[in-house]
Amino acid sequence: MNDRYQSPLSERYASKEMQYIFSPEKKFRTWRKLWIALAETEKELGLPITDEQIEELKAHAEDINFEEAKAREKLVRHDVMSHVYAYGLQCPKAKGIIHLGATSCYVGDNTDLILMTEALKLVRKKLINVMKELSDFADKYKEPTLAFTHFQPAQPTTVGKRATLWLQELCLDLEDLDHVIGSMKLLGSKGTTGTQASFLELFDGDHEKCREADRRIAAKMGFSQCYPVSGQTYSRKIDSRVLSVLAGIAQ
Repeated sequence: MNDRYQSPLSERYASKEMQYIFSPEKKFRTWRKLWIALAETEKELGLPITDEQIEELKAHAEDINFEEAKAREKLVRHDVMSHVYAYGLQCPKAKGIIHLGATSCYVGDNTDLILMTEALKLVRKKLINVMKELSDFADKYKEPTLAFTHFQPAQPTTVGKRATLWLQELCLDLEDLDHVIGSMKLLGSKGTTGTQASFLELFDGDHEKCREADRRIAAKMGFSQCYPVSGQTYSRKIDSRVLSVLAGIAQ
């Protein structure tokens, strides 16, 4: 199956929505959206790319030819180049401009950032639902009862008040989650070492066009900004920030 991420843990515990976000189908459709965004941006900034080529790319954005890509990967041992090849089979007029000037991380790392952001938004929705259930529980059990501390009878409290302790911690998690989601950026089109050298060559040394390419690709993919500095990859510090907020919720 290509429409869901598969592992023993995900099949047992993950929602269908989360499995789809990390599925091969979602991943490779996102790759194609990024290739379309790149081609559109390069055309807008003056490269000789035609509307016909872009329309051809858009016509096959959703129908991934997995078998052709898998067969090619057995030969060349490279996932991105295999999918460039497979996309080119479906788009013969546009095959020469697919991935133009980009490195593998243009699709790989940008897609990771996009999917992580979508997944965090799904977590946020589920977290708010849990908070609503806890709020209702706290309101339902608001009658006084005797509390204990150190296994000794203490002052009166309510079961609902105990639930507000858990709810308050989830409020802190929600604040952290909103901060992480709000700070997520796209990698953009940084090239093999993060210097945009290949794009600088394509744009005849025009540095502003390289910067504008980042801005336009980010906007097309639903982001307001790209990380200003990177190597070929985005900083793995982002991964640790995401893991940290998820660990907080799990606690």
